[in-house]
Amino acid sequence: MNKKVALFFSACAMAVTLTACSGPNYMMHTSDGRTIISEGKPVTDSETGMISYVDADGNKQQINRTDIREMVALD
Repeated sequence: MNKKVALFFSACAMAVTLTACSGPNYMMHTSDGRTIISEGKPVTDSETGMISYVDADGNKQQINRTDIREMVALD
């Protein structure tokens, strides 16, 4: 019975890992010369002009849309 439980949790962990890596990451170049890599596609709030994204450390971040010079999807 313990092997079945361990196998179940291993399968769940693998599914979560694969789901987290499923979307393309994006590279954003800012007007002040920084390069930001996001996990998944950033979301733009049209009312506030802020772009929300998850950084490489898994933290939710925001940046003003006017500060982004270029945004490119990574393969």
